[in-house]
Amino acid sequence: MELKPESENLLRTIQLTREMLALADEGDHDRNDDSCGILYSVLRDAAYRIRKLALEECASHKAKGKWEAR
Repeated sequence: MELKPESENLLRTIQLTREMLALADEGDHDRNDDSCGILYSVLRDAAYRIRKLALEECASHKAKGKWEAR
């Protein structure tokens, strides 16, 4: 089933947040000073916030019947 572009974009956003979280974990593991730790903490926090918004938007689209295939 092929989703509408707006639904596909939401799923891509969620996938992007997974990549952001993976990069934050990898960056934290490999960092060599505290300022890098701050950067990866900000990246992780942004990923969680973006994912939350995207999931809420997915639920909203589904509740309004806007999630169906094209």
